[in-house]
Amino acid sequence: MAKKIKLVIADDHNLFRKGIAAMLNQIADFALIGEAANGQELLQLLEKIQPDIILMDLQMPIMDGVEATEQVQLRYPDIKIIVISMHEEDRFIIHLLEKGVNGYLLKDTEPKEVENSIRRVMADGFYYSDFVAKAMHRKVLTRIAPPAPHFNSKVQVSTRELEVLKLLCEGLSTLEISDLLCVSPRTVEGHRLRLLEKTGTKNTAGLVAYAFKNDLM
Repeated sequence: MAKKIKLVIADDHNLFRKGIAAMLNQIADFALIGEAANGQELLQLLEKIQPDIILMDLQMPIMDGVEATEQVQLRYPDIKIIVISMHEEDRFIIHLLEKGVNGYLLKDTEPKEVENSIRRVMADGFYYSDFVAKAMHRKVLTRIAPPAPHFNSKVQVSTRELEVLKLLCEGLSTLEISDLLCVSPRTVEGHRLRLLEKTGTKNTAGLVAYAFKNDLM
């Protein structure tokens, strides 16, 4: 029997939270193990249970989703976070990706995409919808006289690492990149880990946000 993906929802809107819960409960290999109405309730819940992924709203009372995300990452770095928010401003998206969330969805996202995002985050550590990709692209286009693409001057990045970074920014998985570059998945993962170390980012989502923010792509 395949291991189920353990999920927790944090959202202060009861109707929306119950709707997502009902949808998730219909998927055989998903296990909804907890719900919270704010960040404080979420942290109390995590003292008792350990999900694989948290579906996190941003605007909540007592402790909002941004602060809750920071606390979860500090206390439980292995737990992945997918933001589901009504905020579609680029600044929210880029900021949360830079903070290291694993995905960002809007509340009007189709249920199938929510399911796909959970599976991709479990498999690859990140998920970028078309909406998020366009937000990062707009971030690049709206810069005034951007500097030439570069990493920190102390960082040396190989041509192959830049190739891997470009494909990650296009949303390809480790297996897809390994097939395209004709190398093993382990080799691709090695390049990814070195890029994380060199850029000081926490995960693939943060790495891609870093690449767009610093005009690398």
